[in-house]
Amino acid sequence: MNRRKLSFALILLLCLQSTLFPSVNTRHSTARARQAADPVAEDLLDSEVFFQRIARAPQPKRDNAQRVEELLKRMTLREKIGQMTQLEIGMVTTGRDQDLRIDPAKLEKAIVEYGVGSILNVRDQALPIEKWHEIIRQIQEVATKRTRLGIPVIYGIDSIHGANYVQGATLFPQEIGMAATWNPELMRRLAAVAARETRAAGIPWSFSPVLDIGRQPLWPRFYETFGEDPYLAKVMGAAYVRGMEGDDISSPQHVAACMKHYVGYSFPLSGRDRTPAWIPEHYLREYFLPSFAAAVQAGAHTVMINSAEVNGIPGHINRHLLTEVLRGELGFQGFVVSDWEDIKKLVSQWRVAANEKEATRMAVMAGIDMSMVPSDYSFSDLLLQLVQEGAVPESRIDEAVRRILRVKFDLGLFDNPFPDPSLRNQLGSREAQQLSLQAARESITLLKNEKDLLPLSKSAKVLVTGPTADSLIPLNNGWTYVWQGSEESLYPKDKLTIRQAIEAKVGRSNVVYVPGTKIVRAQGGPSNATPTDIDVEVDIAAAARAARDVDAVILCLGEGSYAETPGNITDLTLGEPQLRLAEALAATGKPIVLVLVEGRPRVISRIADKMQAIVMAYNPSNEGGQAIADVLFGDFNPCGKLPFTYPSAPNALVTYDRKAFETEATSFGNVPFKPQFEFGHGLSYTTFSYSDLRLSRARLRGDEELEVSVTVTNSGKRAGQEVVQLYVRDLVASLTPPGKRLKRFAKIHLEPGQSKTLTFRLRRDDLAFIGLDGKPVVEPGDFEVMVGGLTGKFTLE
Repeated sequence: MNRRKLSFALILLLCLQSTLFPSVNTRHSTARARQAADPVAEDLLDSEVFFQRIARAPQPKRDNAQRVEELLKRMTLREKIGQMTQLEIGMVTTGRDQDLRIDPAKLEKAIVEYGVGSILNVRDQALPIEKWHEIIRQIQEVATKRTRLGIPVIYGIDSIHGANYVQGATLFPQEIGMAATWNPELMRRLAAVAARETRAAGIPWSFSPVLDIGRQPLWPRFYETFGEDPYLAKVMGAAYVRGMEGDDISSPQHVAACMKHYVGYSFPLSGRDRTPAWIPEHYLREYFLPSFAAAVQAGAHTVMINSAEVNGIPGHINRHLLTEVLRGELGFQGFVVSDWEDIKKLVSQWRVAANEKEATRMAVMAGIDMSMVPSDYSFSDLLLQLVQEGAVPESRIDEAVRRILRVKFDLGLFDNPFPDPSLRNQLGSREAQQLSLQAARESITLLKNEKDLLPLSKSAKVLVTGPTADSLIPLNNGWTYVWQGSEESLYPKDKLTIRQAIEAKVGRSNVVYVPGTKIVRAQGGPSNATPTDIDVEVDIAAAARAARDVDAVILCLGEGSYAETPGNITDLTLGEPQLRLAEALAATGKPIVLVLVEGRPRVISRIADKMQAIVMAYNPSNEGGQAIADVLFGDFNPCGKLPFTYPSAPNALVTYDRKAFETEATSFGNVPFKPQFEFGHGLSYTTFSYSDLRLSRARLRGDEELEVSVTVTNSGKRAGQEVVQLYVRDLVASLTPPGKRLKRFAKIHLEPGQSKTLTFRLRRDDLAFIGLDGKPVVEPGDFEVMVGGLTGKFTLE
């Protein structure tokens, strides 16, 4: 308790300090005309000031502790265990797709007989808001009117990049694209849109954000992360949580957030989903815990657990991480939910329990509060037996249920659990779509631009080709209307593919379209099947012939859609048909703009030198076609920066903070690892120069802060946004130090010739690293600060 009070006091002090003594000084105010045109026009002048402002969990509007305790005292053991049970929607419904409807007998069994406290998911696909209202209302009517205590159900859904399971909702770029914006305020606003549109459907709980760190690009959930750096992910993740939860999660505008997937899930040794990770404790704390710690600090109400294992211990029975670290160290007060069937998998997959009964005991005693069972009543039946036999104390059940009830009270479900029909008009507003378009534009990253090929002239005749050119599916990826994002018929008809957006911008007469290759599903079947995408050649020769009669080629390559395990691959190299298409087009001698639409960095070293311009689009959502066309033809000046290191070879997977020797050439003739593009890289249609890097002191003592100031000038001929990145390098340390670490960033707008001077403050804890004992260490010695190619040096005493 004293530690939590001390942490809160420190946060309050930092926030007060940033208000009274701003850490950034600027000259030249932002143009008002730009603010009117841009929905997120304010400069982000210091990422840390922003973080300290939002990473403050608001106090509930009312203290529900007494209500929770009074209700808990009235509950039977069966009712308590029911609250810990989560079932999927198929357990209470019949029918499929648009014919999905509540089955009264199934619902009676789940809610009245078993007292189930939570239901989740969709049966097959995104539903209209009217259907959601019908289903949620019937569930809550039975829960509140036909059970003894009238406890409402908490319904959960995967709103991953918007309310993606509600037809007509606003979708925004996947997290990896949002990270490329380096704009946490934009992330906060879009998360608020997702919350509002999810709650409008009557659903108060979203299984997002993903806070796993993307340091293994083979991992099929890489696009759901905020990239490889823990500081960037910390700031963006906290912004996501605050957008979701707002200041009052009982508001019809907000939902409870769920931190995923605690912890270490994203770093499997093989790169395959749900396979083992081997992460030393100090490395886990250095890289994987900070984003979760920040989200706890920001007030996240729930957390979902890593489906895999770390160091031989499955996440669902890792008491050290679930209880000692999450509760004891991070101070998490909400409830812990398992992932899909993961208690059962302790028997069938991880083989740490002989049977499901033992697995249930192990998981609950480790710290699991709610089991996503999700398709039978085994958890409820077995946990009842375990308590009656004395294998699980009822005090542990009370602890879990107390946490679950607290979240339900905070959400206002006891006051009004029913959908509000008046919120239907909040879905997919023009303002929300414009915000998503802005995010897609800001995410797009210009990686290469030889001889200023881009922007293209609107009078140029272009060939549009490639498998991602004429479909909304790759622009969105998984978690879009169906789990795999693969059902073309569900995508909106009024949103433009890349091809359509280019035709609308320059006229159809200036555009030739030849597919060249396509991405197909390796097996057919229903939308909930798990096929694998494969590249297929269509008409490469025809595309090459068409290229001879145009001024430039816009080559759209990348991936189809995938989510979780079906997205496993064994090689990051882009598909062979796509590489052959690129080579055939390059042989024509026409300038080529390569547009990469992909959820992870597919290796393109075979063709990269043959491309005159390369644009990274990530998965920019339904607004992505328009955003890409805006960038290609100069209506938007690109400002995205890579949130990961783009590899040049399948086995050259290094991160930006790599150790020096990892990329050195050796005397044995070995080729050094050299990334295709570095973390933080991104070009603009203007140029920026950095000057006058100043450190406030050469020696840092005690609790002194170091002021780092730098002047950034737009030295080009058009307005643009620049992401100013501040890195720190520890020159000598007792554990081999990283090459550099990101510690601050700022995103600013500059008119041609305009300059701004930014001043960042570094604290002593910014110089810390996690020692072998798992605790932060700050060692005296020499450090370097790097900003925009400039370097300053200081000594910590």
